[in-house]
Amino acid sequence: MDVKSAFMYGTIEEEVYVCQPPGFEDPNYPDQVYKVVKALYGLLQAPRAWYETLVSYLLENGFQRGKIDQTLFVKKQKDRKSASILIDTEKPLLKDPNGEDVDVHTY
Repeated sequence: MDVKSAFMYGTIEEEVYVCQPPGFEDPNYPDQVYKVVKALYGLLQAPRAWYETLVSYLLENGFQRGKIDQTLFVKKQKDRKSASILIDTEKPLLKDPNGEDVDVHTY
C-alpha cells in the first residue's frame, strides 16, 4: 500500500468544492468552482480518507480490530508470531499549526 498516495488521493465521501487557484482562473468561467473527488493535502477530509484506506487495507489482509480498542489491529496465524498495529488517535494526521516537525516513526 502506498501510504503517501493513500493520504493525498484517498476518496472522500462528502461533497467538497474549491475555488480556482490564483493564476489558474479560467477566463471563460471566472466564477466557476470545482468539485473535489479525491482528498487533497490540507483538506480536513484527507486524514479521514487516509484512515479509511488504511483500515480497509488492514482488514483485507487478515488483521482484526481489537475488541476493546478499535484502533488496535491484530493479525494471528498458526505457526507464526502475531503482529499488531496501534493507530495513535492522540496525534491525528493533521497539519501542525505551529509548523513543528512531527516524529516520522509515530505512524
